[in-house]
Amino acid sequence: MANLFRNIFQYTKSRNLSRPICRQFNVITPKFQSTRLLPNGLNAGIHTSKKSQNASTSSSPLELPPSLPPQTIETNDKKIGSNPPLNFPCIDNILFRTRSLDGGPEPAYEKIVSGYSVYHHTEPLLCDYGGYLPKFDIAYETWGELNEKKDNAILIHTGLSGSSHAKSHANNVDPGWWEQFIGPGLSIDTNKFFVICTNVIGGCYGSTGPSGIDPSDGERYATRFPIITIFDMVRAQFLLLDNLGINKLYASVGSSMGGMQSLAAAHLYPERVSQVVSISACARSHPYSIALRHTQRQVLMSDPNWNKGFYYNSIIPHVGMKLAREIATISYRSGPEWEQRFGRKRANADQDPALCPDFLIETYLDHQGERFCLQYDPNSLLYISKAMDLFDMSLSTLEIINQKRKVNTERLQKYGIGGLTNDQSCYIPSNNAAASQSPSSQPKRKNMSSLISKNVEDRNDLVQGMSKIQVPALVLGVQSDILFPFWQQKEIAECLREGGNDDVTYYELDSMYGHDTFLIDLTNVGSAVKGHLEFGG
Repeated sequence: MANLFRNIFQYTKSRNLSRPICRQFNVITPKFQSTRLLPNGLNAGIHTSKKSQNASTSSSPLELPPSLPPQTIETNDKKIGSNPPLNFPCIDNILFRTRSLDGGPEPAYEKIVSGYSVYHHTEPLLCDYGGYLPKFDIAYETWGELNEKKDNAILIHTGLSGSSHAKSHANNVDPGWWEQFIGPGLSIDTNKFFVICTNVIGGCYGSTGPSGIDPSDGERYATRFPIITIFDMVRAQFLLLDNLGINKLYASVGSSMGGMQSLAAAHLYPERVSQVVSISACARSHPYSIALRHTQRQVLMSDPNWNKGFYYNSIIPHVGMKLAREIATISYRSGPEWEQRFGRKRANADQDPALCPDFLIETYLDHQGERFCLQYDPNSLLYISKAMDLFDMSLSTLEIINQKRKVNTERLQKYGIGGLTNDQSCYIPSNNAAASQSPSSQPKRKNMSSLISKNVEDRNDLVQGMSKIQVPALVLGVQSDILFPFWQQKEIAECLREGGNDDVTYYELDSMYGHDTFLIDLTNVGSAVKGHLEFGG
């Protein structure tokens, strides 16, 4: 562009035409902003304002030198493009939905789940990073019967957006998110076990989260809700167990973020958990998964309607939420599945291509985003996904958080906020022989994954952090999982073994369903879970 103008000036100066051309092209006056110059390859001309056209001393087209690409000058008020503009029904639909939400009905997440029970905890809950909840609710559902000894309870931990409705029951006959896995004779046999599932704190399906009411002022928390961790979620769950009179769990079971919680539960309360099942999870979030969740949060927070989290009396940021869900969906499944399911097929092969969803995979992502954007609170997505990023079972990280809890407890108590419990032993591993051994004195084991950190100090940090988990553990990984790649489940199994746990079972599943395998593969996932719970692996 700069070369084009330079050549024009050199040419006109030699022909003594500089003054009229400057007026014609408006290039040395503030009116330059009203001109548009595009390459001839795009069939565009040099456009001038009407005022500059009237000021021109020449009405004939400008003859450009041979070294310059030919250009045309439009002098008509009406400009006709070479092609008609495309239609964008997808954008129109978004705008229509935005208008419909202005003063419209409450989002679906306010009432998407029903039939659950609620435990009301009336004392403050201190969070790891210093905030606190003056009181909180936790939604839960149960199946089966608690035996007389109260030792047959299994706690099911959910993924990021999971509700307490894992299985249908009389108060809610809709299928649950783990419908085929829980029930009489199934993977988690309700003829034998008393099964509990909760909506985590920070969620929006009955438990206290950002959309909940702050009792201090009667307004919604929004982004005044404290930063929470996976450990905070587990503490709230065990307060529920206390209320139910359950001192010890038969098993702590979870997938995805739930698998993080299952590990956290066995670490925080080693005397209260008899078995662990962790599916498609990790002992610490890795950079790729953090990057994916960061991108989702950035897209969501860039929606003007997000309004720094204070959107509850206005239009919810459904556009940002929809796009965030589309990004997430890409990480939930696998390329091979989509190749088999969609291939390169277009939704309407007889129609010309469009910039709106056109390929079947595009329409699938669009549908998933559209369906989810009003079914889950955007602020809950922000807070819970951040909790997943922060998860790290390394000893050094646990000690830092423990110190923060100690300082913040003293501060809160000093200002008259009582009732906070501070179990400082939660983050301190037991002084067993395996934990105290140096890396060189520990039994040599062949790494199960070449991707696990080769830094001995870093690895030993994680081993020591997980060394309190000495109960039978089942760890499942999926080869096609890109969100929680299978080497992270191998890392869990290895570190548990190196920390002295001799009862660790690891299975790696060859499934094409990616991260969502734990929701779909009843044969492999279900059989492994049933075998571990009933027959000890």
